Amino acid sequence: MRDRNILSRVFYFYYDGFKSMTLGKTLWLIILIKVFIMFAVLKLFFFPNFLNSNFDNDKERGNYVIEQLTKQP
Repeated sequence: MRDRNILSRVFYFYYDGFKSMTLGKTLWLIILIKVFIMFAVLKLFFFPNFLNSNFDNDKERGNYVIEQLTKQP
């Protein structure tokens, strides 16, 4: 086992750990479902594509972004 490089040792460490899990697999599944909901589903409802809906072309979008970034408070 000592002759393997560090990446394969890390891989087999996690591979052996996940292979023997029972409750951990269920918890990881719940975590992945929650992450999917946060990034995929909530993005559709709470973060609409503002630039595409309010501007017709890339030049207008770019000008708006530059204006917002350089605007004095």
